Amino acid sequence: MKKKFLSLILVAAFAMCAFAGCSDTNSDESSAASQVTTSAQGANSDASADESGNGEVAENPFGDPNGTHTVIDHAGDEVEVPNTINRIVVGSFYPLASVITEYLGSADKIVGIHPVSMSAAENGLLGQIYPEILNAETGFISGDEVNIEELMMLQPDIVIGVGAEQARAIREAGIPAVATSASDWNYDIIVTYENWVDLLDQIFGGSEFAQKAMEKSDAVYADIQAKTKDIPEADRARVLVLFKYSDAAMVASGENFFGQWWCESVNAYNVASEVEDGSILKISMEQVYEWNPDIIIITNFCGTQPEDLYNNAIGNDDWSTVSAVQNQRVYKMPLGLYRSYTPGGDSPVTMQWMASVIYPELFPDTDIRSIAKEYYKEMCGYDLSEDQLDMMFFPSRDAANGL
Repeated sequence: MKKKFLSLILVAAFAMCAFAGCSDTNSDESSAASQVTTSAQGANSDASADESGNGEVAENPFGDPNGTHTVIDHAGDEVEVPNTINRIVVGSFYPLASVITEYLGSADKIVGIHPVSMSAAENGLLGQIYPEILNAETGFISGDEVNIEELMMLQPDIVIGVGAEQARAIREAGIPAVATSASDWNYDIIVTYENWVDLLDQIFGGSEFAQKAMEKSDAVYADIQAKTKDIPEADRARVLVLFKYSDAAMVASGENFFGQWWCESVNAYNVASEVEDGSILKISMEQVYEWNPDIIIITNFCGTQPEDLYNNAIGNDDWSTVSAVQNQRVYKMPLGLYRSYTPGGDSPVTMQWMASVIYPELFPDTDIRSIAKEYYKEMCGYDLSEDQLDMMFFPSRDAANGL
């Protein structure tokens, strides 16, 4: 029988747990149900979209460069957007700055992003592969509130990635604004990304990167499913996905959030799914003791590292009796082009990482560093260094700045 806990945090409290950027298009931005700065060196910094074979969008795929075309956003609103878009602002939908950069093969046209998106760019691969993203302004937005006057100063051709009500308010100010959702597709990583890409296709006309990323995600998912499908239910790894953890609170990813999909993608069992209708859940050590997970996965929506659990470094919590800690099976999710807990171009690599850390015996030949190096070379035309691979697979606490 599933249990219901008084500590259940409903989706309406999503913003409190720092994923406010994935806004529910059916409510205002505040409901938020739907969320190492260095320059690229040598030839990598000069890699063009033509060389990498990604992100090429026709100059004017919609005909008249001075005209407009209609987009149906995730709130169901019809939005007239320019055929030619040179200045893009991304709102409080945190992952979308990276997704648009991947899609276009460049961040040259992105003039504004959320500070939370910037902290990921500064500490992850986005700022390495596409250093122009680091020039984007962040002062136009605080939390989920857009300062219209500051926004107007950026002279955007379009704003992408806000809630429905805020999109309408921005459109009233004369700027095309498109609402985006993360929650409309049952938090399925692959399907959600496909719907984000569909929206961007409507706006920009198409992307080779996005098409390749979707094809690779489908192929990797199918391969992992084939290798894990016969695991008996009693032998499935018991996984706790810690979305956030600090002195203030411990928050797990329940059955109605992306952590559930990540567990199911490798046929593991999400222990927090035992909480009925749970999205993000405030839990206690007593609950952790009851679940006693085999494996703990920590997202980059908090600065907490595996050693914090090994060393009981947070508050008065004692992790020493928890199986995952005793067996040194606490892992920090990779920080690729964005925080890899969310959908994006990183997902094919993240799926293989997840499979290899949860079921190493089934994936003994997975060399995740080589996989990542090959993937970003093919997709972005960029050769990751060993230091950059370390940055990805051992991400800094600073990647959670602003959350």
